Amino acid sequence: MTPRITYGPWGETLAELAEATRAAERAGATIAWFPELHRSATVTAAAAAAATSEIGIGTAIALAFVRSPLITALEALDIDELSGGRFRLGLGSGVQRVIEDWHNAQWGKPVAHLRETIAVVRHVVANARSGADLLVEGEWERLRMRGFQRPFPQTRTELPIYIAGVGPAMTALAGEAGDGFISHELCSPRYLTERVLPRLRQGAQRSGRPLQTLDVTVSACCSIDDDSVSARRRAAGLVGFYASVRTYADFFAFHGLAEDHSRVSEAFRGGTPADRLGSLVSDEAVDRLTISGTPDEVRARLAAYEGLADSVKLTPPTHGLAAEEIRIAQSRIFDLIFDLTGVPRHDRH
Repeated sequence: MTPRITYGPWGETLAELAEATRAAERAGATIAWFPELHRSATVTAAAAAAATSEIGIGTAIALAFVRSPLITALEALDIDELSGGRFRLGLGSGVQRVIEDWHNAQWGKPVAHLRETIAVVRHVVANARSGADLLVEGEWERLRMRGFQRPFPQTRTELPIYIAGVGPAMTALAGEAGDGFISHELCSPRYLTERVLPRLRQGAQRSGRPLQTLDVTVSACCSIDDDSVSARRRAAGLVGFYASVRTYADFFAFHGLAEDHSRVSEAFRGGTPADRLGSLVSDEAVDRLTISGTPDEVRARLAAYEGLADSVKLTPPTHGLAAEEIRIAQSRIFDLIFDLTGVPRHDRH
């Protein structure tokens, strides 16, 4: 099975982000995904929903613990209404330091906490218009609402929820409780085969369903250039960013890239700025962890996911790059999506 092509738009302004989403829609991408770091995932998803008419809209991901589950559910319902039923809610735990230090929110036990968050969100979405008491009790999340009835039109009473995971327990939770799974930005076909899919299957078995009911989405930084060296160098910044994180040591070692991780993390601890770490990353690391190269090389790397993932989420490289260089990289991805989807070239504009 050939994976569907989805996309993570980039824009320096919200207006440019909306235009990039329209470009992805014209090219034939099936879903546009929006992250949460420098912008709100739900606000950007809403802006993109208002600017488009066909492409699916999703958060990849919204941080689950920094909003109440009720607010998460209401925002999801609003975006689903705005998009005419095109919304997917992608949720992730984030990391403890970000949740506690940046957002002053409760971390808890992340797997159990996310399971409870999703249960509350689903309960609200299913019953918001019914007028029934909304009562959910959990260790980390609870909801006690009486006399609440949402007086607005509701496109759906069930919304697809995607779970992002890296560790084994969170990945298994996606198989157990998610409608879809979203991988880490660096997820090679080998890692997907040997580490991710077995854990998703384990989780699916716990809930008594086949893995095929889960929409498995692989995230991939994509850099395309007629010169493969230039393509790799654009993507190296992203690899360097993750190589600077100590908790990814095992991930890099799995790919035979322990030396890259050690070299980059040591330089980062020594004061090298995050946007300059790409120069310390080997071409081998970029090849193993991203989809980079000439157009033909990129198509070949995408083909390696056939039969493994249901869809691939492509994103342009951004780390350590000037805005104009990101625009060029994004434009090359749109060219690729047009070619992969077969949308006629006259539909570009």
